[in-house]
Amino acid sequence: MSMYRHILFLLTILPLCIQAAPAKVYNLKNYGVKPRSANTASAINAALAKIKMESKGQEATVRLEKGVYYLSPDDAPKHIYYISNHDQVVHHPTGVAIEGWEGLTFDGSGSTLLCEGRMLPMSIVGCTDVTIKNLHIDFDNPHIAQITILSNDDNGITFRPSSEVRWDINADKRFEAQGKGWKLQYDCGIAFDGETHHIVPQTSDLGANLTDLVKKGDTVLAPNWKDARLPVGTRMALRSYDRPHPAIFMEADTRTELINIEVHYAEGMGLVAQMCTDIHLDQFDVCLAKGTERYFTTQADATHFVQCRGKIVSENGLYEGMMDDAINVHGVYLRIRQRINQRTIRCRFEHNQSWGYKWGEVGDSVVFVRSATMDQLPFAGIIRRIDTAGGPIGGTTEYIITLDRDIPAEVTEKEGYGIENTTWTPEVVFRNTIVRNNRARGALFSSPRYTLCENNFFDHTSGTAILLCGDCNGWYESGAVRNLVIRNNRFLNSLTNMFQFTNAVISIYPEIPNLKDAKTYFHGGTKDSIVICNNVFETFDSPLIYAKSVDGLLVRDNEVIYNHDFKPFHWNHKAVLLEHCGRTDVQDFPERK
Repeated sequence: MSMYRHILFLLTILPLCIQAAPAKVYNLKNYGVKPRSANTASAINAALAKIKMESKGQEATVRLEKGVYYLSPDDAPKHIYYISNHDQVVHHPTGVAIEGWEGLTFDGSGSTLLCEGRMLPMSIVGCTDVTIKNLHIDFDNPHIAQITILSNDDNGITFRPSSEVRWDINADKRFEAQGKGWKLQYDCGIAFDGETHHIVPQTSDLGANLTDLVKKGDTVLAPNWKDARLPVGTRMALRSYDRPHPAIFMEADTRTELINIEVHYAEGMGLVAQMCTDIHLDQFDVCLAKGTERYFTTQADATHFVQCRGKIVSENGLYEGMMDDAINVHGVYLRIRQRINQRTIRCRFEHNQSWGYKWGEVGDSVVFVRSATMDQLPFAGIIRRIDTAGGPIGGTTEYIITLDRDIPAEVTEKEGYGIENTTWTPEVVFRNTIVRNNRARGALFSSPRYTLCENNFFDHTSGTAILLCGDCNGWYESGAVRNLVIRNNRFLNSLTNMFQFTNAVISIYPEIPNLKDAKTYFHGGTKDSIVICNNVFETFDSPLIYAKSVDGLLVRDNEVIYNHDFKPFHWNHKAVLLEHCGRTDVQDFPERK
């Protein structure tokens, strides 16, 4: 063999001989982390810091011995995070903080992180190629107080708190639940059917007059609480609207996998990811623990993705009993507060639960939308400079943004405009997932990139099953939908209650205060931008699809099966209701009889 051929042969087989070294496994028990021991949070975080140094940048697998690990806010290090769609408490006691890792697998081995008080169980921040798997997250004493109704008559309602609720009747004769570092009184909640776990129809966010209470052993008489809709056996989840911490927080991560994880409770959302690239959820569940007496899970959404990009894949999940949606994918509109010059504007986060975090960077593309009509201007600019309006990025409410070209003259603070970052928008796949017995809505999609929602079972979602929104007036959640397919899903008795944007089982409802003066359509833009096909609607009521400000809607080959499981009540008596829509091709549905 000639020297030339010999060298060529070696170059050919060399890649076959070189294999990446397997990730080294680090057992946390060897670092003093053991189930049911004290100071677990500090021990885990100290072990992670030591392992990061020992691994020297190589891939590592960190493994918990299977068991229950108690996490306390007293022992957990405090991290400064600005978490979107949450109360901005800023300092988050964090049970497991995974920050700045590259190539980490955290294997819980089926363990439970059992938290107390008010804290953030886990954060993943500034990481690349991180996998979290085989883990349960729960709290021993939730901030939602579940009660069972024992009697309901002219004397009022008598109820019994569940065994895990620590409670008393205070000096003001009010029901008060308490835990480590917190006390709560309640005047509202969500009512669940005691047998089916479905939210009781036509109750929505239910008021409860818990005044002048009389304690009778382990039961309570509420003489001023009268509500004929609540039969004996109803479970009521008494709640506040506090949401200080999610179960898992992600920020500025790339290629993250969450596999075989169950979140049983959090005083916020199950998962919040912001400014992340490429996320894969497989068997990520927000669900009831086996054997629990609870009917509820998280205080808000199961999963929530803000200003993300790349691809979000959420599959094979179970989301149940949440106090809000299963998945919400959106960006954030900043409102124009000052036009400084032809290319520079001062912009502001407007919602009190969404501010403080990084919104964009140099090189990102942006567009403008007029708030009153949600018309998007025929303009696309590139960020050439972005600065906070005083102070660091962490904690800022305002940005000074300079673009590469002149901003349209009509974009001023007086006219009411928002700016959207279209670079940080993801492709989305949501499939093979069950959503059931939750408050508000099922899946919310607000991204201009390809989105696929398929093979899901929306089972008694209480409100709308799927919502396409867009709002530069209240929530400031951005993202016109340009390319969406909803197919092969089953919808069973959605819309038993009324919440925001719940005009039909599938509701396309951008928030447009001045629809009559809108010059364009908010969603769509091409033929068949939104395709709804091969789905099965099983419903007791009339409204199936509502669409507002859509150009390019195709509805075909869907089946509807009407039942008599509940009494119809919705104001919308049409199977399909369209408002201010352009190109549409919608099948005829049979009328409910």
